[in-house]
Amino acid sequence: MMAVTYRLCKHGDFQRVYGASRKRFGKQMSYFFLLRQPVQPGDPARDAGSGGPRIGLTVGKAMGKAVDRNRIKRRMREAVRRQLPLLHLPVDVVLHPRRSVVDVDFATLEREVASVFQQIQKALERQPARLPSEGD
Repeated sequence: MMAVTYRLCKHGDFQRVYGASRKRFGKQMSYFFLLRQPVQPGDPARDAGSGGPRIGLTVGKAMGKAVDRNRIKRRMREAVRRQLPLLHLPVDVVLHPRRSVVDVDFATLEREVASVFQQIQKALERQPARLPSEGD
């Protein structure tokens, strides 16, 4: 079985994304994103692994019972897996789906994830490249 490398798993990584970005909104979800800095040689890189995008999902208890939350996560993970090639930069993304994700048809959910990923890609391409000496 192949390791899943596009998942954001560690609490510290989630906190870093939350702390460094503003909340943005889509129709079915809100999201945060942060461009990962290249890993320096000798750095104790925490799971930075691949240079590709990493996606994290948060589905809180307010979203319903465990059955509903798990269904939302399964649907979101599949939509993310199918749309991941839209992100080309090493970016960490945290998605907060809304409760309505459980009822919306999958094609609509997939289009929403694609739209969010395209917005993130455009925003990152517009950002000027940051040098490590600027505030690090």
